[in-house]
Amino acid sequence: MSVLEKVRPERPATEAGERRVTDEHGRRIRAGELAWRYLLLLAVLALTIGPFLWQLSTSLKGPTEDIYSSPPRFLPEDPTLHNYARVADTIPVWDYALNSLKVATANVVTNCVGSALAGYALARLRYRGRGAATLVFVLAMLVPVEGIIIAQFTTMRELGLNNTLIGVVLPGAVGALNVLLMRNAFRNLPYEIEEAAYVDGADVWQRFWRIGLPSVKGTLAVVAIFAFMGAWDDFLWPLIVLSDPSKFTLTIGLNYLHGTFANDERLVAAGTVIAVAPLIALFACLQRYFFRGVGEGAVKG
Repeated sequence: MSVLEKVRPERPATEAGERRVTDEHGRRIRAGELAWRYLLLLAVLALTIGPFLWQLSTSLKGPTEDIYSSPPRFLPEDPTLHNYARVADTIPVWDYALNSLKVATANVVTNCVGSALAGYALARLRYRGRGAATLVFVLAMLVPVEGIIIAQFTTMRELGLNNTLIGVVLPGAVGALNVLLMRNAFRNLPYEIEEAAYVDGADVWQRFWRIGLPSVKGTLAVVAIFAFMGAWDDFLWPLIVLSDPSKFTLTIGLNYLHGTFANDERLVAAGTVIAVAPLIALFACLQRYFFRGVGEGAVKG
């Protein structure tokens, strides 16, 4: 027997013969338990993505196809994009989408900048009243939007921002939840790194820009996604503050697809898909940073 054969460790029988399925603690998962897990995941997937797939299928069905057939047919017999063209003919959907994009983009920028600055101040700076300031953000999350929406509308009217896109953006420019998310991300950073930068002569802005912010990119992506989704899907506040149809956002404009006496479900489904598509594209672009936000604060080598 050679020296290499003596030194080489023997492989376990389970590793050599069959592959073991284990959990995060290294414990073996039985076949029945694994099957139940997959069935549960499939059930959750059907509940979450099933309605969207049904809307997508309905939007691709032609006018001669029965969408109320029994049993229902998921796949369209003759797929067509004519319903999407009808949406553009019925309402100026692309103008509404552009207004929603402006509002959502401004909301993302203000939330990312404002939440990062406020979160860093609450987590890393030492000053009197920091605990009270944190408590104010926590209490702000407990106030329902419907309870302050009249005060918001009055404020926008007094500022002359009524019926403007700025008036739509301003109340949600910095969310309390986003500030607390950034605060927790900054709190997870080791103080030794910032103290070393302070010894090297870095001021507060340099420590924030070069040390703190690059270490919380995952949480910043979470804030960006939440801000974009909140602004893009918002219906109540734009409906209250806007009165000029040329400034309507997409969620308000799609409401015109519902007829007074009858609804064309194919038209409504096509408008729904148009509204959801940007959210899917945004998450697809930022999902790598989104899931990284769970482990924010680790020391990078």
